[in-house]
Amino acid sequence: MAGTVFFSVTMSLDGFIAPESLPVDDFFAPDRQDDPQVQRWMAQWAELQQWVFPLRFFRENLKLGEGGEESRDNDIARETFERTGASVMGKRMFDLGEQAWPKEAPFHTPVFVVTHARRDPWERPGGTTFHFVNDGIEHALDQARAAAGDRDIRIAGGGATILQYLNAGLVDEFTITLSPVLFGAGTRLLDGVDASRVALEPVRSESSPRVTHLTYAVHPR
Repeated sequence: MAGTVFFSVTMSLDGFIAPESLPVDDFFAPDRQDDPQVQRWMAQWAELQQWVFPLRFFRENLKLGEGGEESRDNDIARETFERTGASVMGKRMFDLGEQAWPKEAPFHTPVFVVTHARRDPWERPGGTTFHFVNDGIEHALDQARAAAGDRDIRIAGGGATILQYLNAGLVDEFTITLSPVLFGAGTRLLDGVDASRVALEPVRSESSPRVTHLTYAVHPR
């Protein structure tokens, strides 16, 4: 039985899932670390994701040490990880992560990167192998389905890749974690969505002291 195709992202109250885009190299170049634009991006990203940093599961998965918060937020983070048998992501997300993720990347499953470039699979410790797919989003999803078995497939990001899958009718469900911050500008999750083809059905809403988790089923309109 094929698994559910889903995405799960944190979003600001004004609809952004990331601050305004910067060149990937700017984030890691030693001579850009004091750049106000880079510092602002990092501060906004940390504020958006503040709900996840204290969680026990987050600390365990990134091997940051023992302890951490046990809560419904923690349960949701763990459940999202445990249901995922394979992930799909875009090239920009991979380029950022390749430099930022620890040696033992936090997926622990196959990851399929949608790209135009050819590259051999990149195996990391802990069960993560990145596969590079240069013949379209459908082929990347087909490979992810085969790798996931009876578990679900997560469209990990970024926003443009999520939107491609959503507009193609390839997403079954998604969860937005609303974080109580305002960006004013940045990467909008649903900027360019084909509303004539996408209908949503509320599945559940769960609130915590930090965020609100909203889950929707996706249907063709």
